[in-house]
Amino acid sequence: MTNSSTALAGEYFVAAELAKMGHIALITLRNTENVDILVSNNDGTRSVNIQVKTQRGNAHNWPLNEKAEKISSPNLFYAFVTLKGDKERPEYFIVPSDVVATAITKSHADWLVTPGKNGLAHKNNPMRHFDDFELYREKWELLDL
Repeated sequence: MTNSSTALAGEYFVAAELAKMGHIALITLRNTENVDILVSNNDGTRSVNIQVKTQRGNAHNWPLNEKAEKISSPNLFYAFVTLKGDKERPEYFIVPSDVVATAITKSHADWLVTPGKNGLAHKNNPMRHFDDFELYREKWELLDL
């Protein structure tokens, strides 16, 4: 499975879960910045945007770009998805964007000041990692739909 098809599968799985809950979930076009799914409650009185990040297997490592440090909105959430085996339900972690932005900013700053291989300083790069995911397992209620 390619990275592109993994990402697309994650988006469809998240949209399906939202539809099972009675919400209206629309997957955006591939070139939509920062939003993969637009979701609304059934009567259209509340909506939020979701950015989906997907991994396969037992991975719990969803790389983010440094721009995610600045993406923070009360109506934007991340859905971190781990696709399991063919007959297993994916794992879902629903996290507010402000939580992700704060956490990755701090973790990257901590990583930069921690000595790396042979005691050398880490070099700054655009990659970020969100590690505080477990608190957000199946936290669909955070969407407040």
